[in-house]
Amino acid sequence: MSNNKSYLLDMDGVLVRGSTPIPGAQQFIERMLENGTKFAVLTNNPIYTPRDLAHRLSIVGLNVPHDRLFTSAMATAKFLHTQMPGGSAFVIGETGLTTAMHDVGYVLTERNPDYVVLGETTNYSYEQISTAVRLVAAGARFIATNPDASGPSEKGIEPACGAMAALIEKATGVAPYFIGKPNPLMMRSALRFLDAHSEEAVMVGDRMDTDVVAGMESGLETILVLTGVTTEDMVTKFPYRPTHVLGSVAEIVVE
Repeated sequence: MSNNKSYLLDMDGVLVRGSTPIPGAQQFIERMLENGTKFAVLTNNPIYTPRDLAHRLSIVGLNVPHDRLFTSAMATAKFLHTQMPGGSAFVIGETGLTTAMHDVGYVLTERNPDYVVLGETTNYSYEQISTAVRLVAAGARFIATNPDASGPSEKGIEPACGAMAALIEKATGVAPYFIGKPNPLMMRSALRFLDAHSEEAVMVGDRMDTDVVAGMESGLETILVLTGVTTEDMVTKFPYRPTHVLGSVAEIVVE
């Protein structure tokens, strides 16, 4: 469908659905690798490092090289490095976020940090949230990896970064700056990660309100696949349209 293009691919609903690969997704990844196509798999989930995430995907049957994975934790760390190189932060999150912060030279501390950085974790504690509230109220800049208010788990729906950010915002009156989709910053950071240009790139996603709008606002060609959240009937309800609507990534021809 698109020749000589670079691809930014959402993960959930595009390549996998829960713990099951989308039919044809692995073959699509293999075609891009064989053809030397530039691509990155994007996720708003900041919990895992790229190597950990690649391992988790391989367990369910989707083999993606770790250097083709780009997370909101990586985008957050790269953004902070451009804003204040060698800064400090109080971080609430898992190894995916703390590793990314260390990789750009940030010091993680509770003592007068430049930033409070909120990510995803399965172990939110009252003490951590209280510390974040006090630090933000005292003047630390408030950053959150992604705006997702909830996410799925084996037990059902669970609060995610956006919900916890709302708690801190309510207590302090300070709104966070969200890095992940649909912020176009996530797209532009991923393009730099690929050394690709927006005019030669395609965003592939399953959500109109995050993937497609982020791609459109970043100047990318967009492909909505119907293997996730958005159905074909829902597309007309939005004031913007994807460039293409396809059944799945299996229909994308890479030459």
